[in-house]
Amino acid sequence: MRLFSALSILGTLVLIIASGTVFFRYVEGWSWLDAYFFTVVTLSTVGYGSLVPATAAGKIGTTVMIFLGLSVFVVAVQQFGSFAMKKRQEHTEWLVGHWRHGHEERPPRDGDKQG
Repeated sequence: MRLFSALSILGTLVLIIASGTVFFRYVEGWSWLDAYFFTVVTLSTVGYGSLVPATAAGKIGTTVMIFLGLSVFVVAVQQFGSFAMKKRQEHTEWLVGHWRHGHEERPPRDGDKQG
């Protein structure tokens, strides 16, 4: 299940980057490299400012890309947090079980001193 979630997030990110690259290539008329670079910089919220959309469609597309980038980031953080919490819970349960196993009351044996 975790692998599926990771692959889904990665696949979604690749699809968004590819779509953004094609979008900015044709809407803004940028080179493939510039369109790709702008898409990645926008999704990562770095925003160097070296490229700025000039068309209304490009500006709207940029805002959509920002929200998509933030959404993918939030989902990735949530999935990582869920995974970390599950591992912590499993470890806690193992520790409790290990502690209980070592502290179970056992019946006295023949050689044990009776108080």
